[in-house]
Amino acid sequence: MSTITISAAEVNKLRQQTGAGMMDCRKALTESNGDFEAAIDYLRKKGQKVAANRSDREAKEGVVIARNNADNTYGIIVNLSSETDFVAKNEDFIAFANQIVDIAMASKVSTVEDLKAQPMEGATVGDKLMEVVAKIGEKIDIIRFEQVTAASVVSYIHSGYRIGVLVAMNQASSDAIVIAGKDVAMQIAAMNPLAVDSESISEEMIAREKAIAIDQIMAEGKTGEMAEKIAVGKLNKFFKENTLLPQAFVKDNGKTVADYLTSVSKGLTVVSFKRIAVGG
Repeated sequence: MSTITISAAEVNKLRQQTGAGMMDCRKALTESNGDFEAAIDYLRKKGQKVAANRSDREAKEGVVIARNNADNTYGIIVNLSSETDFVAKNEDFIAFANQIVDIAMASKVSTVEDLKAQPMEGATVGDKLMEVVAKIGEKIDIIRFEQVTAASVVSYIHSGYRIGVLVAMNQASSDAIVIAGKDVAMQIAAMNPLAVDSESISEEMIAREKAIAIDQIMAEGKTGEMAEKIAVGKLNKFFKENTLLPQAFVKDNGKTVADYLTSVSKGLTVVSFKRIAVGG
């Protein structure tokens, strides 16, 4: 091992640059013979080791950041996970998540892997993740990433970064449409619909729901044509409760979401949406 003397100023400089602990920085500089770049690599490797050691730990906390671009035609959601609520509520952790979102917005990457490969402060996003792991001693990662492009895209963050929503609509952005998008995004955050409408539900899910309905009806002693009619009614109720457009609008239960959108602009509708919740 090298006998090079590492000054307190050098240790502090590395600590300021990486956010790692004082003892970790001193050891990194000692092991690297005072070479700052090598010391940073040492700390990154330490971070990777920490992440590996914690691979069995569940990272059920974190933050979700949703954002759209200036002309409301593109939006993304990023879920940065952590193990504890304490870390998730830390201002530095939230700021780091927002930096990652800045990079994702600028690069328009389409996968988590591509996002981790993007440059960030002389390294990559993946490298910086490892540095933060080394600093806080918790397993953190970008675990989910979604993006949407449409005539109008509105983003919404609910409940202290716990839920992020993107709403894609079929008409060009205006003040009224942005307000409508926010209203619908709040509906999606609260009600967690499965899809936009019944046509967006998979055949497999429809078949499963119908089979469950028929079993329930037959258990009540009904069969044949009557059972089929009741099953159709149960399916329609399932669609109304679990898909977005036919749901009762939370701000006015006298309207469906589809009715509300039509009242804002004729023909306005939701073409897709994305919803990510912490731990979901």
